Amino acid sequence: MGITKKRMKELLKNDRFPRSAKYDPEWVLKGWMGPNVLWLTEFLCEKMELKPGMRVLDMGCGKALSSVFLAKEYGVQVWANDLWIKATENWQRIREAGMENQVYPVYAEAHALPYAEGFFDAIVSLDSYQYYGTDDLYLPYFQKYVRPGGQIGIVIPGLARDFDGPVPEHLTRPHQDRGVFWVDECWCFHTAAWWRNLWERTSVVNVEIADVMPDGWKHWVQYENACDEAGTLIFSSEAETLEADAGRYLALIRMVGRKK
Repeated sequence: MGITKKRMKELLKNDRFPRSAKYDPEWVLKGWMGPNVLWLTEFLCEKMELKPGMRVLDMGCGKALSSVFLAKEYGVQVWANDLWIKATENWQRIREAGMENQVYPVYAEAHALPYAEGFFDAIVSLDSYQYYGTDDLYLPYFQKYVRPGGQIGIVIPGLARDFDGPVPEHLTRPHQDRGVFWVDECWCFHTAAWWRNLWERTSVVNVEIADVMPDGWKHWVQYENACDEAGTLIFSSEAETLEADAGRYLALIRMVGRKK
């Protein structure tokens, strides 16, 4: 990385997320896999009842930054489950963070989870659930792994409101590098109301909150620009599209439900 630690810290300065500010900025920037996962986790946990010693499933944990954050900030035990990042790679990051006695990496697909039913006190998923959770039958399957009364919480990219017609032109306009933001995969983006309806029509959870992160697009842009300057983006930056949208459609959605 060709920038100083001081500059990294400046790029990530955000008073909205004080817990996240304590972490090594280089570690945070190298963890890019979408919006800043520490900020997403901190936002979600404002509505979660996490207590030391709880067993927590971090579903779709990516590079396990959220798992380490949960263990350090809330004293919970975390099962860091992902399919895109191998458990051995995450285990190295977990050990480097000194969390080997609290965070356990697992390589498993969302529809073939290797856990005992009712094992977890809570389940979280950051920037992952939209890829598999839109299935009408997924939540009834997923909730089996949390105890009765346990919470399931997600923060995911989505929509502040539905499109009035075709996908808006600014979402399909090529970037300067010819990349396009809105591809078929983006049809998993939905509004908070859509997600609330999906969860509430099942008989398994009570929805406690379904909302949008205030100024979420600005936080998303900040992290994209920070990673772009640091050279840690895996794909092209989404900042151009996010700034053109300015929160009209693109949003970060939070949902928390409690198992009945």
